[in-house]
Amino acid sequence: MAITSVSLAILLLALRFLLAWDPRATTVTAIRSGGLPQKAGAAGSGASDRPECNGRWIYIRELPSRFNTDLLATCDDFPILFEIREQPEKSIIPFLANHGLGPRTHNRSRSWYRTEPLFLELFFHRRMLEYPCLTADPVAADAIFVPYYTGLAAFPFLYSPAQWNFSALHGRDLAKWLIRRDRPAIWSRFGGHDHFLAVAGFASDFDNDPAQTPLWGTAFLGLPEFYNLTVFTLESRAWSLQEHAVPPPTSFHPANLARLDAWLARARRSRRSTLMLFAGGAAPGSGRPNVVSSIHAECELRRDLCELVDCSGGVCIHDPARFMRPMLRARFCLQPPGETPTRRSTFDGILAGCIPVFFEEASAASQFGWHLPRRRYDEFSVLIPKEEVMFGGQRIADVLEAIPPARERRMREAVLELAPGVMYRRHGSSAALRARKDAIDLAIEGALRRIQRRVRAMQQGKDALLLVGDNEEEWDE
Repeated sequence: MAITSVSLAILLLALRFLLAWDPRATTVTAIRSGGLPQKAGAAGSGASDRPECNGRWIYIRELPSRFNTDLLATCDDFPILFEIREQPEKSIIPFLANHGLGPRTHNRSRSWYRTEPLFLELFFHRRMLEYPCLTADPVAADAIFVPYYTGLAAFPFLYSPAQWNFSALHGRDLAKWLIRRDRPAIWSRFGGHDHFLAVAGFASDFDNDPAQTPLWGTAFLGLPEFYNLTVFTLESRAWSLQEHAVPPPTSFHPANLARLDAWLARARRSRRSTLMLFAGGAAPGSGRPNVVSSIHAECELRRDLCELVDCSGGVCIHDPARFMRPMLRARFCLQPPGETPTRRSTFDGILAGCIPVFFEEASAASQFGWHLPRRRYDEFSVLIPKEEVMFGGQRIADVLEAIPPARERRMREAVLELAPGVMYRRHGSSAALRARKDAIDLAIEGALRRIQRRVRAMQQGKDALLLVGDNEEEWDE
């Protein structure tokens, strides 16, 4: 996985060129210099020819490369990152391959990659260039995408001790660019309510008070200039203002419908000999009660019913075979909260047809409403309150064994029906696969709904920020 400075330079040049290429246009254009070419059917050029784009036009803001692609070359400059993650690799630059999807898991792999979640912003940007309703006219746009690599730009403030006291600066240069320097009318038209971006991180890492010096994190979401943004994060706060959680990227990125259907068929016919599985780190050694320790204790006692997949030391981050094969053998996958409420393995398990078992609502039901509708949770998941497990003597296996086989089959089918919407398909995928909405498609649809409601509220003289609520995923007007 070693990479030389020459090969890195070639890789970054290729990324910059390809991120400036619009595969649906007839010319190659530089985003940061000339913007996107006018699309056939864009407003002002025969929009009636594209009725499917009504209410869906998106304009991509033109940013200097220091806000996105230049950041890719600095990913390995922060050793503290690797110490915190305890991962075996000491470089994440090799995972820039395939526009951030990472290298293939092996030479013959067609759909599986060693995906680094920190590069969500890169491949989201790449996928936005394939969006079918792009416009070169910001006035005609229903929403505006900002290709800022927020998580990568935060690295110096999170992992460089010399910058810890300056974390309130994160995003200020972007705010100046968007609001004052680069055609201010684009932002001022709706005060930023129509702008959205993706963040490869948890919202809690970016919500500090700009006026204070924090122990950890930055103040990106705390900047008043960005209160009106719609932000995709990998986990939202309990009381989210700007953000909405999107699924962490898994390692499965098919390029055509046949490969997606083949995988789902494999998950459906898989023989599931294990009642339950937990894939994660070792039990905490603090001695205080916690649900992960309770899971480990029960699994150690009931090895005939439970399988533990040890992901300590970050060994599972880039090696999906370690946990996907066991998940295909398991009927239920345990998804307890860890240092944060959510787990990436929830979505790995969904792709494997492994029914998720949650221990608190914050682990999913209050997070991913655009992708896992809250009203359907009883159809595809099990909720066992963690307090009952830790303090009430509730055996997880007893709850799961009591589920009738017919209900379990219905739940598994519901899980697999949701699977296409939580995976991130590969860029340049087939037209048939693009017709199936994936995680990015659902995120964009959710952002458009939110932005349209906010803009409508502004036009009616109402406070647009008051329109974000618990059931926002069901507002499909």
